[in-house]
Amino acid sequence: MTRPLDIACLQTRPRPDFAAALEEALPLAGAAADAGAQMLFLPEYCGGLVTDGAAVAPPSAPEDAHPFLAAMQDFARARGVWINLGSIAVDAPDGRILNRGIMLDAGGEIFGRYDKINMFDIQLSETEIYRESARVSPGDRLVVHDTPLARIGHTICYDLRFPGLFRRLAQAGAEVLICPAAFTRKTGAAHWHVLNRARAIETTRFVVSTCATGPVPGGGETYGHSLIVGPWGEVLADGGTAPGVVSARIDLDAVAEAEARIPSLRADRHFGIAGQVTMAGGNSRAD
Repeated sequence: MTRPLDIACLQTRPRPDFAAALEEALPLAGAAADAGAQMLFLPEYCGGLVTDGAAVAPPSAPEDAHPFLAAMQDFARARGVWINLGSIAVDAPDGRILNRGIMLDAGGEIFGRYDKINMFDIQLSETEIYRESARVSPGDRLVVHDTPLARIGHTICYDLRFPGLFRRLAQAGAEVLICPAAFTRKTGAAHWHVLNRARAIETTRFVVSTCATGPVPGGGETYGHSLIVGPWGEVLADGGTAPGVVSARIDLDAVAEAEARIPSLRADRHFGIAGQVTMAGGNSRAD
């Protein structure tokens, strides 16, 4: 017995405004739907991405008046497909924005939301500095979209470096873990493939990570290589660096099969971390 699901990643380029982002995304969405995809996945900041020095400055709007969101809702409704907007910039109450992922059902209604938890505040070199928290208000809740097609655990970009988040989503019942991203070309070349495969292996879950590709208006460059990874850690599809559709048919029953072989999610052993920590060689350190 199998539980097949046809999915597609829409590997788009970072665009400077809503209109340009829709011109990029809608043709790819149409091609994916024509090919039979039941669920579409877009990258982080798929509604537009611009940088302003060290800060991200994507075009934003209130959720109930967001042009990119509204257009994608219309598309989902017209074509009868589920769409995961990896993230769009939504105006936040504190004057910043929310880096918000949104799941749309096949009728175009909002099924669920996830606000990115871990902010991309890093310094790669003296000149390459990123401070996402300067303009983005972080979320504080883990989210599993319990759809009729599959249970989807939602993360975004820098969250990929926090394996505990993925583990908790898998233990909460997620069958597919998604990490839409705008990974930088430098960090992507070094870490993207190994981190995605590791998250799949650790959790025995599918990992679907749609990544934007190409230069970012204002500076910087995204990595591409949108990935669909199986629960045994095998790469089922890799989008390379060109814009396009990255598709695969996945069998959700493979999750239970992989977990039965390596049931590590059910084998956590709890231990304290306060007090004395024994170091190799007999030394100890007080926490």
